[in-house]
Amino acid sequence: MCVHQPPCPAADGFDREAARTVADHPEQGWSLLCNGTVVFDDTGELLPDGRIVDPHRPTTPSAA
Repeated sequence: MCVHQPPCPAADGFDREAARTVADHPEQGWSLLCNGTVVFDDTGELLPDGRIVDPHRPTTPSAA
């Protein structure tokens, strides 16, 4: 899918969230990345092959 140079990370890579956003719908709570991954505001993801990645936001507050 990605035509950028250097290419964005693949949807099955650990760094898939680093891909460029191609469609952003904050009013609906999701964005489409150029690798075909849909990322949701709750940090969950839907991969192009239909697999679901559960939300993975931190559960403890970070130290300031």
